[in-house]
Amino acid sequence: MRFEPGQVITRRYVRGRWRTWEQVMRVVTDDEHGLLLWQPDGGDLAVLVGADGRTAHEITPDRMREPQLTARAWQGDLLMLMPPGAAYSVWWFFDEGVFDGWYVNLEDPCVRQPDGVQTTDHVLDIVVTAQRQWEWKDAAEFDSRIGHPLYFDAPAAAAIRSEGERIIALIEAGMFPFDDSHTGFRPDPGWPVPRRQAGA
Repeated sequence: MRFEPGQVITRRYVRGRWRTWEQVMRVVTDDEHGLLLWQPDGGDLAVLVGADGRTAHEITPDRMREPQLTARAWQGDLLMLMPPGAAYSVWWFFDEGVFDGWYVNLEDPCVRQPDGVQTTDHVLDIVVTAQRQWEWKDAAEFDSRIGHPLYFDAPAAAAIRSEGERIIALIEAGMFPFDDSHTGFRPDPGWPVPRRQAGA
């Protein structure tokens, strides 16, 4: 199943029986390089939040009281690539049209659905400046989740970190996708901000 350029789809994170993240994005391309998506500033986003305001970054979903997907607005302009079968996605951030750096989200290979894609976040991420200086993100949270039944055991955590280290080698070498690919991207000016469908 491939999506059409310009199509609006939803990218979801799941954790056990919970949907923890829903991001409405527009398809740029969907080909042998992967699924390339766009979300402009102000686009629709929903995050799982407990009754006390804490998110899955702060407390595991099974410990949340009355968790609900809560609407928010995405901040900044974002281009995202999910390569075929990859256990990560690469994000390009733009500030008023100027490329501002990459973000590597470690995650399960995405599963395609009729209205979008679904994956499970691996917690550990990599932040990369436009000059290819990188640092781990959420490493303490990642370590604290090891052994939790909703997350990963020690061997799976080691594999996640190893995949991150493999990507860091690409970053340091300036290899695709951490070269000049997509850094000058401009969306179709006729694209409106993608919105969630009523009842979704």
